Amino acid sequence: MKTAIIAKVTADGKLEIPPEVLAQLQPSTEYEVSITENEIVFKKTYKQLTLKELRQRVKEAGSDPNQPTLEEISQIVKEVRQELWTDK
Repeated sequence: MKTAIIAKVTADGKLEIPPEVLAQLQPSTEYEVSITENEIVFKKTYKQLTLKELRQRVKEAGSDPNQPTLEEISQIVKEVRQELWTDK
C-alpha cells in the first residue's frame, strides 16, 4: 500500500524530508535519482563488495553455532537423493 508523504523544497533550494521518511534511511546510503517529466525517483544503490570487504564481514560475523557438520550435510544429501530416486 502506498502512502502519500509530502516533501518540500525550501526557499534556499534544500529538500525537506519528512521524519517518517528519514527514519527509514541509513547514514551514508547512496541513492540513484531518476527524473522524468512527472516523477523524481530515488532508488537505493548497492555497492559491490570487494573480496577483502567480504572476508572482513565474514570474520566479524563469527562462526555459526548451528552450522551442520560435514557428516550431517552428507546424510541430508543421501536422503534427498533417495527421495528423488524413489519418486521416479
